[in-house]
Amino acid sequence: MERSVKLGNKKISKLLLEFSIPAIVGMLVNSLYIVIDRIFIGRVVGAMAISGVSLTFPIGILIMAFAMLVGIGAAARISIKLGENKKNEAENILGNALVLLVLVSAIVTFLGLVFVEPMLRSFGASNNTIGYAKQFITILLAGSIFQIIGFGLNNIIRSEGNPKKAMTTMLIGGICNIILDFVFIYILNFGIRGAAIATVISQGINMVWVLYYFLRGNSMLKIKKENLHLKKDVVLSIFSIGMSPFAMQLAASLVNIILNRSLFIYGGDLAIGAMGIINGIATLILMPIFGINQGVQPIIGFNYGAKLYNRVKEALKIAIIAASVISTVGALSVHIFPRILVELFNKNDVNLTNISVNGIKIFMFMFPILGFQIVSSNFFQAIGRAKISMFLALLRQVIVLIPMILVLPKMFGLNGVWLAAPVSDSVSTVLTFIFIVLEIKKLNYPTNNTNENVQIDV
Repeated sequence: MERSVKLGNKKISKLLLEFSIPAIVGMLVNSLYIVIDRIFIGRVVGAMAISGVSLTFPIGILIMAFAMLVGIGAAARISIKLGENKKNEAENILGNALVLLVLVSAIVTFLGLVFVEPMLRSFGASNNTIGYAKQFITILLAGSIFQIIGFGLNNIIRSEGNPKKAMTTMLIGGICNIILDFVFIYILNFGIRGAAIATVISQGINMVWVLYYFLRGNSMLKIKKENLHLKKDVVLSIFSIGMSPFAMQLAASLVNIILNRSLFIYGGDLAIGAMGIINGIATLILMPIFGINQGVQPIIGFNYGAKLYNRVKEALKIAIIAASVISTVGALSVHIFPRILVELFNKNDVNLTNISVNGIKIFMFMFPILGFQIVSSNFFQAIGRAKISMFLALLRQVIVLIPMILVLPKMFGLNGVWLAAPVSDSVSTVLTFIFIVLEIKKLNYPTNNTNENVQIDV
């Protein structure tokens, strides 16, 4: 009950810091898997290697989609069971989730390895990049069980109320990845294969750490032999919740496939490599915003349920301001120092650098407004309006973006591909603003108590 008192009474700004900092650190470290790999590959192996790795991104998203399908679905169900004080049922879900994660990873690995070349060709791989792409993704697919189990079970660590332990898991993986990248690429000269091996080993360490936590560590829930038997009702309950983030990831993978094909048509292999660099830089800016989202969600959700609407509005306001500061500073950095940022990933190919510098300035032109859009769309999820939240997220990432990727390049060539993102960002932000204004008006005319200082009964 101490948590309820804190969420309902503690100063919002302090709450947001307490809840967001671990999430931000975790998200940033998680993004290092992508960014560090690309920095080492670009600076040591070369431009075509970056393009090859960028082509594998849709497959990486698909691997993560299956981890989310089971991990997020199980975590949500476990949270509910723990709230109902049904620990045995929660442990049953944990056991079923582990079995599902193993089965899913086996299917992903088998199908991925069988169809890897036709998939890469359909994504836009050329004779110049197919070798690099296959070397990298084949190793990742072979070790996908580490990523799927590690990520899936890490969500469950959060669900039993241990966000710091979940953050530690990601920290361990991120730090190991940086060290092993240096060893395998710089010292052992394994090239692009070294980056993939470093990633897989790091994910393997993560998986072992998480399994140990649930087997021998100080976890509330334990993996028990008697729970490692799939039950239809448990499996369906996991999938029913996990299907939403799974669908979002599938949509993101589709967008990446369409984007890569368009980049190849209008800019060739180097344009795909440039997108890889741009994505790496954008990821570092967006991850802290996603961390703020994770931190503010329980604050908004609890106070909305308690009808403390002034606290809801204050939490939303502070989160939007914090996210907007991050997105604005990120955008300014990109426009003031584009070449310096790009050359972190590539110093050897002048053409790749020039394409990347031009692309990133256009692609991230509307980034200052993204903090507002991302936090506001997440707000609806926090207050139980999941359909609106999903619509606003898909609006930016799919509904507007895909048509823009298909239409604008016909008028503006490669610049049209880069323009698709700021156009999508602008349209989705305007519509998000309308939804938020209408929702805030409802909060301004509450049917019940709105006093910030109302005490929560415990």
